[in-house]
Amino acid sequence: MRTFGHSFRSLTVAARYALLALLAVMSAPVALAYPPAVGILGPARNCLSCHSSDGPWKDPAGLIIDILDKSSGKSLRQGDGTFLISARRGELKTVVTVIGWRAAKEGPSPYRNAWLYVDPKRIPDPGSLNKFAPGWMVNLPMSCRIVGDAVEAYAGAQLTALPMTLRAGDDASDAEIELQVMLTRGDSVKGDAKKGMAGNYFERRVRLKVE
Repeated sequence: MRTFGHSFRSLTVAARYALLALLAVMSAPVALAYPPAVGILGPARNCLSCHSSDGPWKDPAGLIIDILDKSSGKSLRQGDGTFLISARRGELKTVVTVIGWRAAKEGPSPYRNAWLYVDPKRIPDPGSLNKFAPGWMVNLPMSCRIVGDAVEAYAGAQLTALPMTLRAGDDASDAEIELQVMLTRGDSVKGDAKKGMAGNYFERRVRLKVE
């Protein structure tokens, strides 16, 4: 009879890493932290499963949530408030997620932003860690970042800005996903994430189109 050790050594390097990652996820406790808890390490529908949205950053005039085409610097926001990311099949398309608060607004600014691109229909699926739109490959669908980035279109604002590269695969089709965003300041109390941290939660619709 083969032992586990013998069977493990017979696997390819890639297969070993995949097996170890799967075991780590299966043995981990339910995640209560954003953004991976949303459908990836836990069944949360959005950030509000753990955090409150009672911070001071509700005024649309001060809020910045934008997606820019990295090559041109132009916003991908459409007239109806959604965002449109289009790409030819097999093409690498890089966009920049920009989140922040305008410096001219009074009061404390958020200093940490979290965001996640997710297909809500895939959140309940426990069989995959990929919660992006089917057929679309992406290198950085989520992040949590301290403000301090600079974007020419929003000079002087307290911002985070980070690129994300997508690729429409052979089986990709037009899709709609959500961009879930939290602007935060302070630190949550361990065991009770609704305490200690001020935050405001927002959602934006993002349409993916295969050209």
